[in-house]
Amino acid sequence: MLVQSALLALGASLVSAVPILEAKDNYFWNPKTGNRFQIVGVAYQPGGSAGYTADTPDALNDPEVCLRDAAILQVLGVNAIRVYNLNPDQNHDACASIFNAAGMYMLLDVNSPLVGESLTSHNPWESYYASYLNRTFAIVEAFKNYPNTLAFFSGNEVMNNEETGATVPPYARAMTRDLKNYVANHCDRKIPVGYSAADVRDILWDSFQYFQCAAKGDKSDPSYADLFALNSYSWCGESSYTESGFDQLTAGFKDSSVPVFFSEYGCNTPSPRIFTEVGAIYGNEMMEVFSGGVVYEYTQEANNYGLVNISADGSITLRTDYYDLKGQFAKLDYKKVQGSKPPSGPAPKPPVCESKLITTKGFNSNFTLPVLPPDAPEIIKEGVSPKPSGKLISVSNWTPKYTIRNSDGSEIKSLSVKQLADDQTNEPGLNDADLTAPTGTTTGGGASSPSPSSKNAAGKSVIVSLPVALGALALVAGLM
Repeated sequence: MLVQSALLALGASLVSAVPILEAKDNYFWNPKTGNRFQIVGVAYQPGGSAGYTADTPDALNDPEVCLRDAAILQVLGVNAIRVYNLNPDQNHDACASIFNAAGMYMLLDVNSPLVGESLTSHNPWESYYASYLNRTFAIVEAFKNYPNTLAFFSGNEVMNNEETGATVPPYARAMTRDLKNYVANHCDRKIPVGYSAADVRDILWDSFQYFQCAAKGDKSDPSYADLFALNSYSWCGESSYTESGFDQLTAGFKDSSVPVFFSEYGCNTPSPRIFTEVGAIYGNEMMEVFSGGVVYEYTQEANNYGLVNISADGSITLRTDYYDLKGQFAKLDYKKVQGSKPPSGPAPKPPVCESKLITTKGFNSNFTLPVLPPDAPEIIKEGVSPKPSGKLISVSNWTPKYTIRNSDGSEIKSLSVKQLADDQTNEPGLNDADLTAPTGTTTGGGASSPSPSSKNAAGKSVIVSLPVALGALALVAGLM
């Protein structure tokens, strides 16, 4: 590929690597520092779900695009991206190496919206077959060797109401089991596998218990999730810890035996967004329970959640949302956010999988999982064929070729990715390129810490999460 080869040089030194993280008890852990790790992320899917096809480059295939976006995200201060739709047959070495050098981890969905590439919410047994599993395992093979691969999502919002809660749970948990068994057989390290749930309070707690329980309470149960994440949009504008219901989330997950974090957040009412929830997510109360979160989303699509606009020529224009989020991240005390030690007391134990865990009438309380479909046991044992393979590579150019503009149209000069030192992750200020808001643009408006409120919590969260533009695809597991 000409674009990729132009970025690489035979004499370039190998890019430095972020420290490999682990999911330990109910937090992410950095073995190099002994500290807990908080995800400060952004959802990354240029072109949206509709832009993904088997014949076009996926989000991590074009090095020039990744270089452009890694520079912008590095200045923003994020340390992780979530990528939804990936093609295991494409090469991701350059993009993975660029994001790695920029100090960013990758949270990866193994599904896609294409037919046969996801577990469906309607009649899930019809989509659970060997060729589908082979495709998800190929994603594991393609990304397992990158040190900045943080985790795999076995599903995304496959359960989004009581009806799907009646049929989907055993199949969604079986997918977690199958992926974990494949990782155990074919990866050099234990890459976490978990589920990304819709914040629908009618079924949220049952969904959580269904994934975080273990047979006989034993964490070695391969179907026991390594993590649980949720897509939550209940904090809108100048809300608060209690008005948004974030206090209920903190209370509900406080005894989790696995890491819990927001796999999507960022209500877009009002717009532009002011992201006052950032101070709460990385505040004392929530950091004891949560491991950070991922803002939805990087590029502006029809659903109006973007931090940047992308033009047809590949140029970028920063939106007010970008400056506001940057302002909120800049207020955080990163030594405190990333410097906390794991709790000294005994780790929470997973509950035993049994029907009394389930409290919602109609939600599936049967923990007997479907057996593997024909041919799948052989794939898990022998590995996929052909087998994709990825590795970090040398990168010689760190300056984007695309034009990047402020919201007022002024061009931003001298922006590049700053290659971080070995074992270093990104944080605000490490790349100090001047991406400041033009005069008159709001930045980080509103209080960044949870404000007290006498109002009761919302109790139920509306699925603001998957904006209307994706509604027609809501039955598919791997959606954004």
